[in-house]
Amino acid sequence: MWPLDPSRKEVLRFAISCRVLTLMLQAIFNAIIPDHHAEAFCPPRLAPSGSMDQLVEGLLGGLSRWDAEHFLFIAEHGYLYEHNFAFFPGFPLALLVMTELLRPLWWFLSFRSCLLISVALLNSLFSVLAAVALHDLGCLVLHCPHQAFYAALLFCLSPANVFLAAGYSEALFALLTFSAMGQLERGRIWTSGLLFALATGVRSNGLVSVGFLMYSQCRGFFSSLTVLNPLRQLLKLMASLFLSVLTLGLPFALFQYYAYTQFCLPGSAHPIPEPLVQLAMEKGYQIAEGNEPPWCSWDLPLIYSYIQDVYWNVGFLKYYELRQMPNFLLATPVAILVAWATWTYVTTHPWLCLTLGLQRSKNSKTLEKPDPGFLSPQVFVYLVHAAVLLLFGSLCMHVQVLTRFLGSSTPVVYWFPAHLLQDQEPLLRSLETVPWKPPAGDSLPGQKVPRNSIMGLLYNWKTCSPVTRYILGYFLSYWLLGLLLHCNFLPWT
Repeated sequence: MWPLDPSRKEVLRFAISCRVLTLMLQAIFNAIIPDHHAEAFCPPRLAPSGSMDQLVEGLLGGLSRWDAEHFLFIAEHGYLYEHNFAFFPGFPLALLVMTELLRPLWWFLSFRSCLLISVALLNSLFSVLAAVALHDLGCLVLHCPHQAFYAALLFCLSPANVFLAAGYSEALFALLTFSAMGQLERGRIWTSGLLFALATGVRSNGLVSVGFLMYSQCRGFFSSLTVLNPLRQLLKLMASLFLSVLTLGLPFALFQYYAYTQFCLPGSAHPIPEPLVQLAMEKGYQIAEGNEPPWCSWDLPLIYSYIQDVYWNVGFLKYYELRQMPNFLLATPVAILVAWATWTYVTTHPWLCLTLGLQRSKNSKTLEKPDPGFLSPQVFVYLVHAAVLLLFGSLCMHVQVLTRFLGSSTPVVYWFPAHLLQDQEPLLRSLETVPWKPPAGDSLPGQKVPRNSIMGLLYNWKTCSPVTRYILGYFLSYWLLGLLLHCNFLPWT
């Protein structure tokens, strides 16, 4: 449990406020703006809908758009269609557990309505805890409380905001990933590995996080390497690396095996309600009772790779078409942000990057007094992680998902803007030095309690520097536009 010091209290308060505002705005936008008739997954409702169900749909229906419908469908019916296996089971399982806790509501609400309520409650909780986890991680890595504080506040205004609130897995993934990183920084490698493994069961890109465990083990190996028994140390390192890969890869492998048993082994399929079978026939969805799909005969039968290729057309440079230019423009801000962060760090620490962070500098004084904040040597592995995700997302994915892909996976998206704000915003430095008198008994006499400096910048918008306006303008515009467009079936990131 994190100690609730004043900065964490402010992060917690601001995160809760943003979640409440998000839910209110999505309900308002969903009520006043007619839904766009998009060609999205929309299965039939098998249970009758009462007046209370219609009320829940009106208040929370904006959280069930686009891919959220897949997660809700999986939680309600299981993995019936082949393309459902593009969505990992971690989040649907969390929804089922929460819906069980809401069992008293089953008397007057349908199961789907309870799932919608679970989405609102769980993702609000997950995103609030993720903000606190990011603040905790920032304090450990950056060694700069102010930057850690700003980054956590920026996460509350994330450009991926709507996906942290809607029925998507981003909020749970961010919580597990940031918490795992924090545990690793504390040296709790097995706890970290377990959290990373759980994150892999939520989203496939959790597999990339094995790099953190491997890097930590390699750094420990080189720092403790002796001439007495190097072979034994090397074997120990190889065993640790193997266990790390096995731990993080196990959830993915089990999920692929489950798909194999459903589609490739006779007699394993579950019965499917007739309306859902009819939908499969109308839309061309593959079900387990049909012909054996081609991926079953592969040497390594991975349904995930097959779905990404056949259903979503995901692959190297496949998305590079002129008609996708608007989607590239949508992803440009976050791509520039991570590329700029990478360039800044590499040009500041060329020797550190050349030696992969295993030898910080030829100058011993640099080792004694490392740069605080985003330019800290500890940030190196996080920057490499962010750069790899950016490169893979730009070349091999639907580019418009970069915003939520990076916004829920790497702290660099928030650390670097916090670094820019602290470095180039004079008003922020003045806010840091002005004491705020807390209520009596709330803290020690003369203690400076952190305030919401981001809100302070917004209140003084006209006097902010151009860099501050660009950063906050990007975060706030995507925060609001995402709610406005996504919740009404309009194209977004």
